[in-house]
Amino acid sequence: MHVRKSKLEHYQEILETLLKKPLTIDNLAYETGTDCAVLQQRLDFLTVQGLVREQILGGRTLCVITERGMAVLKALSLQRHLEKIKTTITATGENPQITTTVDGYKSK
Repeated sequence: MHVRKSKLEHYQEILETLLKKPLTIDNLAYETGTDCAVLQQRLDFLTVQGLVREQILGGRTLCVITERGMAVLKALSLQRHLEKIKTTITATGENPQITTTVDGYKSK
């Protein structure tokens, strides 16, 4: 079963892909596995927000991540990392224990 990506996940994937290198819309669609029409909508939003810009190089129009886009991507990556850190509180009588799980390892 294939789970659809949220818009936020699409935006993050686009920014991560453009962080590696600037791409044409067609190449970006291929790299992200996104339909060109949907990708254009996502790019329009990212452009209005100042996270992506177009640059003409050698007669080709490339999509380029901006400094602001890199900052937002960094924040999204940190948020995703923090979501992976799960804190479980186990109440055992009057002595509650806090166990933090980070990448599968438990610490107290």
